[in-house]
Amino acid sequence: MSPLLLAEQALNGLQFGVMLFLMAAGLTLVFGVMGLINLAHGSLYMVGAYAAAFVAGQTGSFLLALIASFLCAGLFGVLVEVAVIRRLYGRDHLDQVLATFALILIFSEGTRWAFGSFPLFLDRPAWLSGTVTLPFGIEYPLYRLFIIAVGLAVALLLFWVIARTRLGIRIRAGECDREMIAALGVNISLLYTLVFAGGAALAGLAGALIGAIQSVQVGMGEPVLILAFVVIVIGGIGSIRGAFVGAILVGLTDTLGRSLLPVLFGLVMEPAAATSVGASLASMSIYILMAVILLFRPTGLFGAT
Repeated sequence: MSPLLLAEQALNGLQFGVMLFLMAAGLTLVFGVMGLINLAHGSLYMVGAYAAAFVAGQTGSFLLALIASFLCAGLFGVLVEVAVIRRLYGRDHLDQVLATFALILIFSEGTRWAFGSFPLFLDRPAWLSGTVTLPFGIEYPLYRLFIIAVGLAVALLLFWVIARTRLGIRIRAGECDREMIAALGVNISLLYTLVFAGGAALAGLAGALIGAIQSVQVGMGEPVLILAFVVIVIGGIGSIRGAFVGAILVGLTDTLGRSLLPVLFGLVMEPAAATSVGASLASMSIYILMAVILLFRPTGLFGAT
């Protein structure tokens, strides 16, 4: 594999990683602050993708589509939190899993009823089409660079909100002792709604960004949700910094594994067998990474000890 191709795959891994961060950031906050296992987070990713595809089809504006994905997923997050999630805070995790799994079915069938079973397509705008020449002659798609830039900008904004704002102080306090901040006069119900809606909005934005690379279809959020759970386990539950580092590690491991392992096995095996074995190990690589990290850091890289 040439150095240029390796660099391109590393950029693909970075792009995949920042997309996973948009999913995992909200998920880790919801679990860390509320103690809630939300299996329906992937459905909010799907809602954002469908909202973007619909608005882009009606208006022809990609930027309006991104805004719509963010707002629509956030609005659905508020509705879900008020109508369903709020009743689960005092219940055990099994009840939370069952209730949020039911939400997956409701969202999937509702989306199928509204848009049909056929996938939708979100076209990227002309100003984000084509490639750009990076240092050392690397030709890379402009749209994927746009996803990286958006993901990094959101990460910086989240770090600032959590570390420097009054809302961030309350979120961090809620992770440590929710009863105490409620006793101090903080509206804990409103705080929970804001955190859940913010996580939902970020998931919707991630769905819209990826919707311009792959088709928008029912069930598209569940595979990404599994990877997001891997990310927060690696990074540490409740840690935004851990979610970012874990997402980048998972993105690079998955992408580079799928590119490098078949090549490495090709040095000692027949090409067909090397491709099969390499692809199989590549699909396992992120779980191997998770197992190794948990062996030495059972709470994740940045989890509370």
